[in-house]
Amino acid sequence: MRISNNLVGLLNFITFLLSIPIVVAGVWLTKQGSTECEKFLDKPVIILGVFLMLVSLAGLIGACCRVSWLLWVYLLVMFLLIVVLFAVTIFAFAVTNKGAGKVLSGKGYKEYRLGDYSQWLQKRVNSTKNWNKIKSCLIDSKVCSTFKDKYANDTLQTFYSENLSALQAGCCKPSDDCGFTYESPISWTSNVTTVSSDPDCSAWQNDEKVLCFNCQSCKAGLLDNIKSNWKKTAIVNIVFLIFLIVVYSVGCCAFRNSRRDNEYWK
Repeated sequence: MRISNNLVGLLNFITFLLSIPIVVAGVWLTKQGSTECEKFLDKPVIILGVFLMLVSLAGLIGACCRVSWLLWVYLLVMFLLIVVLFAVTIFAFAVTNKGAGKVLSGKGYKEYRLGDYSQWLQKRVNSTKNWNKIKSCLIDSKVCSTFKDKYANDTLQTFYSENLSALQAGCCKPSDDCGFTYESPISWTSNVTTVSSDPDCSAWQNDEKVLCFNCQSCKAGLLDNIKSNWKKTAIVNIVFLIFLIVVYSVGCCAFRNSRRDNEYWK
């Protein structure tokens, strides 16, 4: 056996072992998931785990048993995975190159406007069907309940100095343009002397299950959060892409070795 075959076999054996807890986690989510958000993840997790399991088995058997056609299938899948991952990484950078929170004078947090972000992302959150699911997830994750408890004892000035996250600033409080009177982090009173054209002002309610979850600012806060996470993911993808290219190159050597060995034994 050549070194490249052994290396491909070892890498795929490790990948196979890693795929087992991924499949188990997907099955657990199917059985134990109590919210729509948790159940939404079960099928993708199971599919990912089964995919890794099958590909790693193909690579492991192909490399260790000199089965050339299995190695060929393995390399084809690896090539397609590299192409897809490259395209996804470029797409992630493209759709997250726009948008940023607006810095407010004397405030520790920013305000977010939906129009500042890419059209593709805006279409996703402006879909009523998509947003209802996202809103349900945000409520289930208790983003604003945690926010309320954390800043419950803040005075107005103390609250204004807090460094709020994009989701907290967009979904858990009304826009500063509304001119509402502060009572608590999630309780604000409308000021009849202040008239704002911002539609988010009429969407705001002090009900914990409503707040500003129907506001454009909440959608913008979510997109800012997605933008930050996608950029981090894209950087990880680049590292993973380099790793895949190295494994693919070693796999090509193993495939060539297997063909030579098979020809020798004929």
